[in-house]
Order: sequence, then C-alpha cells, then structure tokens
Amino acid sequence: MKIYRVGGSVRDELLGLPVKDQDYVVVGASPEEMVQLGYRPVGKDFPVFLHPETHEQYALARTERKVARGYKGFEVYAAPGVTLQEDLARRDLTINAMARDESGQIIDPFGGIADLQEGILRHIGPAFVEDPVRVLRVARFAARFGFQVAPETMALMKEIVHTGETDALVPERVWQEIAHGLMEQHPSRMFHILRECGALTRILPELDALFGVPQPTHAHPEIDTGVHVMMVIDYAASQHFPLEVRFAALTHDLGKGTTSPDEWPRHVGHEARSVELVMGLCERIRVPRESRDLALLVARFHGDVHRAPELRPDTIADMLQATDAYRKKARFNDFLQACASDFHGRPGFADQPYPQAEHLAGALEAASSVDAGAIAMQLGQSRAGDANLPILINRQVYAARVERIRSLLQHP
Repeated sequence: MKIYRVGGSVRDELLGLPVKDQDYVVVGASPEEMVQLGYRPVGKDFPVFLHPETHEQYALARTERKVARGYKGFEVYAAPGVTLQEDLARRDLTINAMARDESGQIIDPFGGIADLQEGILRHIGPAFVEDPVRVLRVARFAARFGFQVAPETMALMKEIVHTGETDALVPERVWQEIAHGLMEQHPSRMFHILRECGALTRILPELDALFGVPQPTHAHPEIDTGVHVMMVIDYAASQHFPLEVRFAALTHDLGKGTTSPDEWPRHVGHEARSVELVMGLCERIRVPRESRDLALLVARFHGDVHRAPELRPDTIADMLQATDAYRKKARFNDFLQACASDFHGRPGFADQPYPQAEHLAGALEAASSVDAGAIAMQLGQSRAGDANLPILINRQVYAARVERIRSLLQHP
C-alpha cells in the first residue's frame, strides 16, 4: 500500500499559496484493509475514508467510465490494481493531476509543473468532455489564478456546451461553482471564459443578455452593460465584500437585458424587471435565501440609493422599512456595499467618494433612535380598547422616524 498527497494541495504548494485542504490517494489497498487500519468509510459513490487521527480524506485509487449524461453519470472502479497514473488521468487539468509521495518527490505524468510555470489551464485527455462541471471549474480557476485557457481545452469546452452536456448540470452544483468563482480575486474572468465557450447563455442567460446592451454615456463611460457588471463584481472583490454582496452586484442590472432596443441607451423601469429576473434565476439554480434576498433588494432600490441626497425624508423612511433595515442592520450595510460597488464599477470612479452610503446609514441611525415601545405604551394608555390601536402605533412610529430623518437632513 502506498499513499500520495494529490490535487489542489500539491498545486498550491508549488505556487507558494497557503494549503487549506489536503487529499490523499491510496494505491494497492482494499476497503477492508482500510477499515482494519482504523480508517472510517464515508464515501457514497466511491471508496473514501477519514484518517483515524487527522480526519483528512483518503480515497482509494480509481478509474471512471461515462455511462449517462451529467456530472453524476459515471461508473467508478476502485481496486488494489489501479495505478496512481490511472487515478491522476481521470482528473480535469494537468495542474490538478500531480502527486507527492511520502518521501516528498513530485509525480507529474501530464506536465502540470510546466503549465503552472506558463500560466496555462490545459486538459489531460479526451475524457475531459465527459464531465460538464469541468467547464465551470476551468472558468473558476481562470478567475483564481489569472491563467489562460489552452486553445485545445477551450475547443473541448465549446464541444461540451454544443452537445448539451451543460444542460444536465444539477442546479445546486451550478450555484456552488458560481459562488466559488465570485469569491475569487478577479471574478469577472470566470464569466468571460464562460461567455467565450458559450456556456454563459446556457447557465446564466440573463447575464449573457447584458453584453452589447448600451447605457447612457454620461453615467456609464464603459457604455456596455455587461462590461459594467464585470467591473462591479471585480470592485466588490477588491474590497473583500462577502458572497451575498458580490452576488447582488452581479445581478443588480439584469433588467437592462430586456430593454427594447428602441429605448436604448435609456432603461426606464429596469429595476422592476431586474427583480423578476433575479427571482427566476435564484429559483432555477437554488440560490440560498440570504443571497437571494439581498440581490432582490439591490435590484429594486439601487437607483434610489444613488439619488439618496435628493430623496424626501418619507421616501427614505419607506426605503428603510422596505429593506427591513431596523431589524437587519448588518444586511442593510451589505445592501449599501452592493450599491457602492455599482457606483464604483465604472472607469474613473473606483476612488471617487460615495456619500450616499453615509447619508443613508445616518438616516437609519436617526430613525432607529425613535422609541417605538414608548410610543406604543403611551397610545395603549390613551386609546385602550381601540380596535385600530396597532394601526395608530405604526403611523405614529413612522411619523416620528420621518421627523428624525428630516431633522438630520436639515441639521447634518
């Protein structure tokens, strides 16, 4: 029995990056032998075991054979006779198909080290086309490392899309890969690669529709809506904003993709259309509730946030109420971060001040100083037994909040 450390940990180590998770391949062992040595079996689709002390994953060397569509359509064969090279050959890219043995020696049968040095994402063999998830993974690695996709690999990615394999992707896996890609250093690279191979129009057609759609030049020097959205998510990444903010930044302008060309470059009412498209996209790829809810709020209100200094006190109060800012102040901060990303995601605006965020944060603080409990108690004593008491309390609390916001705006 021989044990090798494989995959991403070897790649990241060679790149001088922090190694987070370590995976191991075991050659020459059976499941029974692993159990006898104290390893705990956890794999459902193929033999994977947890080390009795470190709890790291150890998988038996295996091969795979395509038997059905989709990334789950594989028949796995694991046996003591499967070699390390056979196991590595089933992986996606050369940079992910390296191993390190127990003496520290690197095993690199497919030229992964050379591709790391040259900054190239290259597939290992023709079996690459059997797994549609690899299209998303290659795009994600491009966003992480800034590497170029080898022309022959891009050709296979286009083939995967053309044959309809990407249509068989499980929604949850699509979201998982998109979420990982959004958290990379330059997330726009992922979506540019997906667009180049044709996968973006299959996976996120609402986003693909934004490219080539013009915007008013006085507000958007970059003109193209798709280019703008890519700049927005890269700005959000540069500020290390959380996933929820980055997803909201990605989807905030989807409605512009449905504007009639007769109305270009204006996009009247695109916020309402964006809300509908975000809802449909989130349902289709199973976006978690936290990301979905923030994206819906940003799609609906980002235009109002940009005009915050012009808004009346009651309009601001209505926005705070609609965004549930009083109960979810942390989410309201995320909301402002996403709107700020939209503002800064334009040529020449990255370092410009965005006082709108401070303006609304101050309004929330002022409105939150209203003691709703005291108002309820006072009305409860003076209007005891009134069936309209809850309505009266809400009205008076609202009026008090509007007055606090008005006072702040008059005496900042």
